[in-house]
Amino acid sequence: MNELNTSVLVIDDEEMVRDNIEDILVPRGISQEQYDISNAVNVLFDAPATLLAPRTRNIPVFTVNKASNGMEGVQKVRKAVEEGRPYAVIFLDMRMPGINGLETAIEIRKYDIKAEIVFITAYSDCSIEEIVEQAGQNVGCHCKPYASEEIIQIATKAVTDYNKLRNLEKLIESISSIGLNSNQLNSLLKNILDQLAGSLESDMALLGKLHDGFVYEKILSIGAFEEKINLEELITRVKNTPIERDEVIQIDELVLARMENYSVFAILKKHERLKTEKMYMLKLFVQNAAQAIRNAELNEKLIQKEKLSAVGQVLAMVMHDLRSPIKNIKLITGLMRDEGQAGEMVDLIDESAEQASKIFDDFLDFIKETRITKVAVNVNKIVSEAIKQAEARAGIEHITIIKNIPDTLVVPGDESKLRGTIINLVNNAIDVLHDRQIVNGVISISAKVEGKEATLNITDNGPGIPPEIIETLFEPFVTRGKRNGTGLGLSIVKQFIIGHGGKIAVYNNNGATFTITLPL
Repeated sequence: MNELNTSVLVIDDEEMVRDNIEDILVPRGISQEQYDISNAVNVLFDAPATLLAPRTRNIPVFTVNKASNGMEGVQKVRKAVEEGRPYAVIFLDMRMPGINGLETAIEIRKYDIKAEIVFITAYSDCSIEEIVEQAGQNVGCHCKPYASEEIIQIATKAVTDYNKLRNLEKLIESISSIGLNSNQLNSLLKNILDQLAGSLESDMALLGKLHDGFVYEKILSIGAFEEKINLEELITRVKNTPIERDEVIQIDELVLARMENYSVFAILKKHERLKTEKMYMLKLFVQNAAQAIRNAELNEKLIQKEKLSAVGQVLAMVMHDLRSPIKNIKLITGLMRDEGQAGEMVDLIDESAEQASKIFDDFLDFIKETRITKVAVNVNKIVSEAIKQAEARAGIEHITIIKNIPDTLVVPGDESKLRGTIINLVNNAIDVLHDRQIVNGVISISAKVEGKEATLNITDNGPGIPPEIIETLFEPFVTRGKRNGTGLGLSIVKQFIIGHGGKIAVYNNNGATFTITLPL
């Protein structure tokens, strides 16, 4: 909470008016006898209430500066802004020698868009629409003659509104520089958006992000926005409205602020034009909210990196302890063969031990971001091997795996890592179909060549990926509903595919489909 800015500037060519407003806002001390005389005059002559009424606790302690013409007033505004002590409210006469009140307001706005400007005039030279159009929407009008209470009320409200917005402005500016996780940040942003909506006289607002220009993701909302507003129609309406990326526009009752891919929608209670100051606040909120969200995402990725580093150190120690037992398995199977016990089961033990060793190696490669070494890999072969391993899993008896891979499809890559990628995706699909008890579960694995790329699709007929994690599915430690899931499997998959110069994506279409694209 900062000290209130109660600085007032009065610009009027009549000295009596300037001094009168100053006396109203900054009353001089007077004696009880003077108060009694003043009250007697009010009774005898039905005069306006005294200008020197004692100040109540709810009225701010104003400071007043005065200017006798428009240019002098503009220079005072410019100097005040440069010195970091801007005016909260400016009382401005309309008819003055030199430049008139409207021209003065236009010049003032070149230096200060935040001050409340109130025209005090006996003449309606311009309509309020003309004034707003030329001087901005952050203005008001009051007619002469005026009562002292009116000036006090106007100044008090203007100063209160000005300082509320300044405090909110500083809070908004601070959110982009503080470190918060996503949950903490969303709570803070919702609180600030609620305050901002209140200043806009709106009870419904929504902050969201537009992905690739067509998919809208809600981040948070206040009020009954989603219940009362058709979001799809609203987004279509906005898409068809020309708007600069970093601007704020108002269309009837709708106010839209857009910053990069982030935007805020607010629905106003009244179809009135928003003041320039409030449009600026909305733009400032989106700008800082976008930066704060990016900061939170980067912070969480840094934490994930630190977690992975810790996991890598632990795994290296575990690997050291497991290396000997894994090697002993092959020694044992060798002795079994020497004793004439060779057979399919012994071969399977050998293969499992080899696979366990490769899984550890691949995990360490993921932690260390080891460079991929490429050889010619037959895709049909590694898919067949992945299916064979999957056939030993629990629950597979109720699942059909369909393979459609060209026999001659060969890609450059690391055979172990590509096989591990397919095994990971197939095992995930089996887990989902088995855990959700999908009747007649089907996993389809297909591949085709398009130009200089090979595309591999792994599809299941399960419930699909939950919408709340589909955007972050390949990030470390993101998992949902898996009893033994670490949240690292798909992160490893993605890193291996990128290491091959390829791409991986996922989408829902009557189940989940993972698409891997590899260069030929």
